[in-house]
Amino acid sequence: MSEENGKSSTSTNNLLLNTAIGFLSVLLILLIGALFTRIIYPRIFNERADIQSELISEIIQIEVLNGCGVSGIANAYTGLLRRNGFDVVETGNFETFDVKETIIISRSGAMANALRVANALGVSEDNVILESSPDFYLDVSVIVGHDYEKLNTN
Repeated sequence: MSEENGKSSTSTNNLLLNTAIGFLSVLLILLIGALFTRIIYPRIFNERADIQSELISEIIQIEVLNGCGVSGIANAYTGLLRRNGFDVVETGNFETFDVKETIIISRSGAMANALRVANALGVSEDNVILESSPDFYLDVSVIVGHDYEKLNTN
């Protein structure tokens, strides 16, 4: 009788093990299928919309970067730009602190937006450059230089 119980127990263990292996195999196939689907049809597209939608406003999205090393200067100009109706979405430090003159960079390719920001700050049009990239989801970058005292503060 112990041999029958041993065979029955082994048979039950084998059945449970085979069931678990089968379930995990099906789960693995589903996950691999989902991975290939995600690679072929990604959810997020890293491109700006070329078509002006009614839902997209005329608000210019800006990042303000400190390029002169003066503590709090990016935050000060963030407040100024927001009071002038611009949407500052990011502030921080530039890669170096040796920027002599404030630079306005058009990221979206719309130079008119960069020129509006330059006019609001009193930055010369010579310091407005085009550096369009689909990796940026903002319109303009402002890099505050050592000439920050000459900029508009209204």
